[in-house]
Amino acid sequence: MEIYPIVCQLSTAICKLKTQMTRLNDKWFRLVGIPLGALMGHIIFYNRNITGDERFGFWTIYFISLIETVIVWESIRFVILYFRKRFPGLDQTRKRITGMLIASVLLTFVIRTLNIWFYDKTLLWGYRFPLEGYLHGVFVAVLLVIIIGGIYEGIYYFSMWHRTSLEAESLKKLHLETQLDSLKTQINPHFLFNNFGSLASLITEDQQKAVEFVEELSSVYRYLLKANEKTVTTLDEELKFIHSYYQLVKKRFANGIVIVQEIDPAALQSGIPPLTLQLLVENAIKHNAVLPDKPLGITISTIGSDTLSIVNNIQKKSSPVESGKLGLKNITNKYKLLRQPDVKIEQTEKYFKVTVPLIKTI
Repeated sequence: MEIYPIVCQLSTAICKLKTQMTRLNDKWFRLVGIPLGALMGHIIFYNRNITGDERFGFWTIYFISLIETVIVWESIRFVILYFRKRFPGLDQTRKRITGMLIASVLLTFVIRTLNIWFYDKTLLWGYRFPLEGYLHGVFVAVLLVIIIGGIYEGIYYFSMWHRTSLEAESLKKLHLETQLDSLKTQINPHFLFNNFGSLASLITEDQQKAVEFVEELSSVYRYLLKANEKTVTTLDEELKFIHSYYQLVKKRFANGIVIVQEIDPAALQSGIPPLTLQLLVENAIKHNAVLPDKPLGITISTIGSDTLSIVNNIQKKSSPVESGKLGLKNITNKYKLLRQPDVKIEQTEKYFKVTVPLIKTI
């Protein structure tokens, strides 16, 4: 089963959702809401001439109300869009709502006050507005704006919740595919043959080392089987797994491979997607010659407390292995799904380097 097509489909779906979140997608809401709001404005505000006679006809009044509604609606829409872009996350809902509420109320107060002031000074309707007229006009407008903003936010919140659920499910599926692919890679006749061959020779040569080898082999498979239970593991756990994995690889390649760890102790409890290091070490072994007189060197080191780099020297094989870079694409997309900074890949004639962010777990 190939992982990359699944990764592409999941990433495309999630990117599409993210793009939709940056737009309001309110075409039909506006087409229905603005005319309806204008009609309500006509009923509430404009039938106020004490003589009982309207100065303008129904459609003229409705047209004026429509202009007012468009101005208020589009202004509030701008406020909603601004705060949605500034605080887009589900965990930022309180900040987003607070900002939108304060800004919408203030903006509506200013627009509606200026609107009534203009009518008052020009006597457009044939009468002046008393103080209670101002208060009534502003209060009702603010109330309508809060209702409209609530509808916008309710739709957005549900969309965000749905998107978060989709991302969690996507990550779970991708993670499971990673584990299955890793098990498929490891539990194959060639891999088992090499390890059992090493074990057989150790049993006759050094029983204590044979026991240690079995323990390391057990640790590797135990970690592989448990890894699919987590989305993120600690760097400490991942490094312990790599140590066990390295011991098995050493039995096969002897001095042909050297893995060096330069880790800041402060970063050990930081998070990392399970099997990230195993995929990168495996990738280095797959694409490079591993020779006792010319060992493949892999260095795993922290950069500060929030970044990890994996570097290996390049030793081209006489028969290069074809690759679709599925492991690297898998890791890259995992970090995207976890909303982490991008994975950086750098290659020169002498070395290959992958830099991954360490995830804060606290």
